[in-house]
Amino acid sequence: MAALYCGVPRIHGIPGAFHLFFYSFDCNEPVHVHVRRDRATAKFWLTPVVALADSHSFTPRDLNQVRDVILQYQDRILEAWYEHCGQLPNDRIP
Repeated sequence: MAALYCGVPRIHGIPGAFHLFFYSFDCNEPVHVHVRRDRATAKFWLTPVVALADSHSFTPRDLNQVRDVILQYQDRILEAWYEHCGQLPNDRIP
């Protein structure tokens, strides 16, 4: 995690116009990431496959770009999720 965006930590190491982040209360849901650019927002599930959960004000083209960014940085996003939630992925539990 790194810089704060709208009061929530932005995931560090993901360049571009899209701000990817988690809320502190997200850990009780399946693994996902929130995305914001300007006033547009979206939520994507990360497992078992990257899939759109919800979207407001993003165009279909924007959503395709967001999905491409998530796929490109999926390992970093998952690592940040497990750091944020204090959990390990199932395949890494000792």
